[in-house]
Amino acid sequence: MMNLTPRRSALYIPCLNERAINKARALPADMLLFDLEDSIAPNSKDEARLKIVEELNKGGFGSREQVLRINGKQTPFWHDDLKVLNRCTPDGVLIPKINDGRDVEITSGAVLEHSRNKDLGIWLMIETPGSISNINDIGLQKKTLDNLQGFVIGTNDLVKDSGVIPGENRKYLVPWLMAVVATAKAYGLDVVDGVFNNISDPEGFIEEARSGREMGMSGKSLIHPNQVSPTNQVFSPSEEEIKEAQKIVDAFSTKESEGKGVIVVDGKMVERLHLEMARSVLIKVQSGKQL
Repeated sequence: MMNLTPRRSALYIPCLNERAINKARALPADMLLFDLEDSIAPNSKDEARLKIVEELNKGGFGSREQVLRINGKQTPFWHDDLKVLNRCTPDGVLIPKINDGRDVEITSGAVLEHSRNKDLGIWLMIETPGSISNINDIGLQKKTLDNLQGFVIGTNDLVKDSGVIPGENRKYLVPWLMAVVATAKAYGLDVVDGVFNNISDPEGFIEEARSGREMGMSGKSLIHPNQVSPTNQVFSPSEEEIKEAQKIVDAFSTKESEGKGVIVVDGKMVERLHLEMARSVLIKVQSGKQL
């Protein structure tokens, strides 16, 4: 079943950056990825944990989905990060450095065991060559892990660990990205594209965001507040798409179309699968407006 929760914009926020955290309470981001991992120096991890517990318990983030990225199980910070989950209630946890299905089973089990929120969503970083090689094994875990929500692609780490030079329009990464998208769709998961590093190149950012949407991504992970609104626009249906969807829904609602599997709309054959897609467009538009 297609997920109808808008996850267009996923903004990374360092857990020690109070100014960024406060600003996030008013930003139109669908997801806030509070980071305890890469953006926090090893000697600042304890302080960051205390800070994010305080801020999440304070609240004020509205309907924005609050996801905490913790450090990986192979690090000395793993166990202390898990303890945070019994002191606050984020909507989800983003687990880095997943390599295969067994990693998902072990890490998600530990996360859910420590969590005060038993409906906690599980998100997985897809950022290693192993995760690409084993992506179907990873997606397969959805069959036994109802809490699994989706993937966040870590393109920077993927490039670093693989040695791949992405090339123009990420052409050498596209086969891997499409494999992740296909797996996500097969198991009813969302997939959030990687970050765009050059914050001084808004045109390049828009181009990459559009390519992500065309590949079937649910949204894009972001590193700057200025990227939020453009991302929401790119990953939202256009006026033309909305009009087309409404036209299909209206056409199937007529008495003449009752019980029919196929009808004609503006000279085109339209099936009930198109009706389902049209309804999802309209529902997502409405959900996006409610943030």
